[in-house]
Amino acid sequence: MDKLNLYRKLIQELLTARAKLRSGSDPIESQTIFDTTQDHYQLVHLGWKDSSTRIYGCVLHVDIKDGKIWVQHDGTEDAIADQLVSEGVPKQDIVIAYHAPHVRQYTEFAVG
Repeated sequence: MDKLNLYRKLIQELLTARAKLRSGSDPIESQTIFDTTQDHYQLVHLGWKDSSTRIYGCVLHVDIKDGKIWVQHDGTEDAIADQLVSEGVPKQDIVIAYHAPHVRQYTEFAVG
């Protein structure tokens, strides 16, 4: 399997596994959104809390650009970048895009 298809597969598996962590009785739903043509991947929470408070938000947003995985947003406790590394993705192929470009050089990951 080539690198790009491997990265697509890993991202989809990790987001799907994260979405399944939510209990079936929980009124908040976790949805995965996969655009494999443009390489955009998201995990979104939505629903109603106490029937009066609308819940909607992107929890994870990952893109693949120029052969690298760009973590655009990660609102989870277990960083997806670390999970990708544990699955064998080299740190130089992961960009922590929610860090400003001038700060990325101080991370262990790619700058862009």
